[in-house]
Amino acid sequence: MSPTCDYRFSQLDALEAESIFVFREVAAEFERPCLLFSGGKDSIVMLRLAEKAFHPAPIPFPVMHVDTGHNFPEVLAFRDRRVAELGVQLVVASVPEALETGLVVEPASGVRNRIQTPVLLDAVEKYRFDALFGGARRDEEKARAKERMFSFRDEFGQWDPKNQRPELWSLYNAKVHPGESIRVFPLSNWTELDIWHYIAREGIALPDVYYAHDRDVVERDGMLYAVNEFISAADGEQVRTERVRYRTVGDATCTAAVRSDADTVAKVIDEVAATRITERGATRGDDRVSEAAMEDRKREGYF
Repeated sequence: MSPTCDYRFSQLDALEAESIFVFREVAAEFERPCLLFSGGKDSIVMLRLAEKAFHPAPIPFPVMHVDTGHNFPEVLAFRDRRVAELGVQLVVASVPEALETGLVVEPASGVRNRIQTPVLLDAVEKYRFDALFGGARRDEEKARAKERMFSFRDEFGQWDPKNQRPELWSLYNAKVHPGESIRVFPLSNWTELDIWHYIAREGIALPDVYYAHDRDVVERDGMLYAVNEFISAADGEQVRTERVRYRTVGDATCTAAVRSDADTVAKVIDEVAATRITERGATRGDDRVSEAAMEDRKREGYF
């Protein structure tokens, strides 16, 4: 009797296979792709998927960090270490440099997320990138759910959710004219919980900020912000030590922590499985400007 073969895929296997297919499709169709890499968990998973997609060859495109200058030190250190391990080219699109040259102006609020957009678009034009991989997932924010896997951007880098291409049967339209580009989202069908299960399965290292630790924080509008070189206690605010972790990392001036005792991957998975609040809704102060805050920025060219 011939041995039987079990061809059943797990949910993670299917998600991984889809993402790897997308990476290979972009490498075949575009001339100058680039992967956005901040040192956050989603971009770390994307880098792992890219590594698998082209192994044993090296990753055939650079990675880019749009750097606000307001970074968690642990995340920057991890970014540099991971890039060095893989031997990939790191392009840094620097908001501080853009402020010096006058490309952008420092916002009165001090939060630089909004002015990342012209810095990103300037880098896309400078390096002539025609496809950029982003780590957006459809469960993290309402505007993300309107994206396609291949999300078209016009010659101004702008996004029109009504002017996107159908993607039937996983067929992706990669045609762009000079100046136009595509944003590619290999994690479109992943959830935050999927990301953590994949991190556990693959044994992927992350910056320590993703795990519970004691930090000095201040509470603002019900959110806990770490006291650091960018944030200090205002009049009437009390600094206290809390056991917290970060569900997402970004600009340290507007990214909040959550109370947590989850100091291992297994504990984080249990915590994420039980929560009913999206990670951006719980931790990103800049998304609370309006219900359409993210969509407005995406229309301007933000990722």
